[in-house]
Amino acid sequence: MAKTAFLFPGQGGQFVGQGQKFLDRGPYLSALLNLAEEISGLRLKKISLEGPLEELNQTVNLQPAILTLSLALAKILIDEGAEPLAAAGHSLGEYGALTLAGVFDEEKALCLVATRAKLCQRAAEERPGAMAAILNLPGEEVAKLCELATAVGQVAPANFNAPTQTVVSGEVKAVSAVVRYAELKKGKAIILPVSGAFHSPLMVPAAAEMKAILLETEFRKPRFPVLPNALGEPVDDPDRLKELLIEQMTSPVLWVKTAESLVALGPDEFVECWPKLYVGSLVKKCLPKDLKINVRVPA
Repeated sequence: MAKTAFLFPGQGGQFVGQGQKFLDRGPYLSALLNLAEEISGLRLKKISLEGPLEELNQTVNLQPAILTLSLALAKILIDEGAEPLAAAGHSLGEYGALTLAGVFDEEKALCLVATRAKLCQRAAEERPGAMAAILNLPGEEVAKLCELATAVGQVAPANFNAPTQTVVSGEVKAVSAVVRYAELKKGKAIILPVSGAFHSPLMVPAAAEMKAILLETEFRKPRFPVLPNALGEPVDDPDRLKELLIEQMTSPVLWVKTAESLVALGPDEFVECWPKLYVGSLVKKCLPKDLKINVRVPA
């Protein structure tokens, strides 16, 4: 069997109809959707398959919907012969990676993410913010632009997604300042269609409530290494995994470092637990050009 690095997506790659073609590929997806709906009280199957997109995009719906589908696809991939060597998830996806590794079970993961989604949406409504992807500039330079922009408001790097793709997050006026600075440096900026400033200080209230819940949650030793967002390196100690998951909501996603660390583990392939490449595309941008490792999604 292929030694596989499993990737789990966060928000951003969603689309109406996600998961439709996998409903007949065994009982996993239907069973998980039923469980997720029971836990969350949401119409996740209808929202995922029929939309509308505006409803799917709401954080309170989107996070549990993404986790449910990605966990089902992970099961399908393992049945097809993929052997987990390690796992990593982008933002919300870290919960999928921890679940696959057996740190907690699917029911607990869905409970945690249903709560996380509500807290994130509430924080975004109470303190609206913005996020922008800065392209064509190195991450270190974008971080310096964020420091300059703190003169007008809170802003920080949220995702180091690729060597020349960094997402910034914070108060609207501060994010706008970073965008202007980046364009002066010949960078390109794309304002992301979100209302919340995720992975930024604006998420502190939500993170505090999530911390209290996670501290009461049992974490088991993972069956294989998981690479947390806040570190980007393999971790197998349950207490350390919990600390880093708590830290994750207000710290940047170190995806470039994560990709490099995954390569060092020697996988035969990367597979993203999603119908289309999303964070897998970011991994491809982080790989050395002479390195030939397949990055794929379930067929």
